[in-house]
Amino acid sequence: MNGIIMYQSKYGSTKKYAEWLSEKTGFDLIKTKAVRLSMLDKYDVIILGGGVYASGVLGLSFFKKNISQLKGKKLAVFCVGASPYDEKAIAQARELHFKDEMKDVPLFYCRVAWDEDKMSFGDKTLCKMLQKAVAKQDPATYEPWQSALMCAVGEKHDWIDIKYLEPLLEYINK
Repeated sequence: MNGIIMYQSKYGSTKKYAEWLSEKTGFDLIKTKAVRLSMLDKYDVIILGGGVYASGVLGLSFFKKNISQLKGKKLAVFCVGASPYDEKAIAQARELHFKDEMKDVPLFYCRVAWDEDKMSFGDKTLCKMLQKAVAKQDPATYEPWQSALMCAVGEKHDWIDIKYLEPLLEYINK
């Protein structure tokens, strides 16, 4: 099996998962922004990894734009985020981003590290706005991502764990 892992990482978590995946599979590793469609001809398996930001997945636009040219290849996407795994959130992401030709591309999820000191001004501002909005709700009604957001306020967390790659590795080896 000949594969490649394309990734787009903002704060390093996606890169770490992509590196682990490359070590486990022997697949080539490349930043999504450096990929040209013609480079992918020689690969049987193409994996895309990207962070979740404002309900979008970094780098997913490459797959969407080129999905018809990638037919016949084994494709998968893994996204990374601060929330704990939540099947409902994954289903919503699939419904929003995996339509038409993308509908059969599997989506996997991995949890990231959280460090507000390393965030860009824009990301930090967005998080603070979200935290203020969520704080107005009854904690008993929080969605999993809201609970995670409120627990992370002003703290550093490292939820990165290679175990999150196990379902993706199983899929690759089928």
